[in-house]
Amino acid sequence: MAEGLVNHDFAGRVATYSAGINPKGVSRLAVIVMAEIGIDISHHTSDPLQRFQGQTFDYVITLCADADTLCPQHFGGGQRLHLGFADTPHTDRPTAENLEIYRQTRDAIRDRLRIFFEAKLAAG
Repeated sequence: MAEGLVNHDFAGRVATYSAGINPKGVSRLAVIVMAEIGIDISHHTSDPLQRFQGQTFDYVITLCADADTLCPQHFGGGQRLHLGFADTPHTDRPTAENLEIYRQTRDAIRDRLRIFFEAKLAAG
């Protein structure tokens, strides 16, 4: 969700890539709640961290505790930032409760990333 949000909200100003320590594919529930706000992530992939080995990034942002713990400290050479969010349910059942958890997570990620990137872009 984070990649889709940043690419949508900061199109042409910030380029983002998404990777996982143990990628499992894009969640069906994430696709649903992102579509609710007009962002299509159905074509996104969940790529292994190794795919980006040797590339340089300005920022490496982790969103869950496992990623923060397991991501190599100096991966990508950029500034490291951890924005901790609780893991979403590991299910693709679109119950009202599961969708609401995904919506809350989506909105929290969007808020935190907007604050971060708006500040960085304003600073030049």
